[in-house]
Amino acid sequence: MDIDYTVGEVELSYKPKFKSLHKIVSSEDAYKYLLPTYKEGTICYKEYFKVLFLNQANQVLGYTLISEGGITETCADIRVILQAALLTNSVAIILAHNHPSGNLKPSRQDMEITKQVKDTARLMRISVTDHLILTDVGYYSFSDEGQL
Repeated sequence: MDIDYTVGEVELSYKPKFKSLHKIVSSEDAYKYLLPTYKEGTICYKEYFKVLFLNQANQVLGYTLISEGGITETCADIRVILQAALLTNSVAIILAHNHPSGNLKPSRQDMEITKQVKDTARLMRISVTDHLILTDVGYYSFSDEGQL
């Protein structure tokens, strides 16, 4: 019996886009960096889950959109988050999503995904330094509120 054990080839590459990297030293820095990544008028329209990738010096390597949902929720897959963190050689990440309602209070699901990502990332020596809930007028920081 001939069995073919070949699998698809995976090619990895990372090409930084920035010559000078923006440093994140506070939740406000992360909020100010992420807010312009929302196209005008979309932050109040539906939920988007994004991740900010950081190097050892807390400099931004980049960010990505993980998921785009509806008015009240979006599904963030931990495997996709960590895949992107590994591909960018990140040592830290900041999770972020918006609440179209303008409510800054984290939901039970927000707390669960934060814990799940944090616990899983720890296995790969990647730290989750914050999870921000963004609106067009402000933000909630899990780190600042002692929820991380």
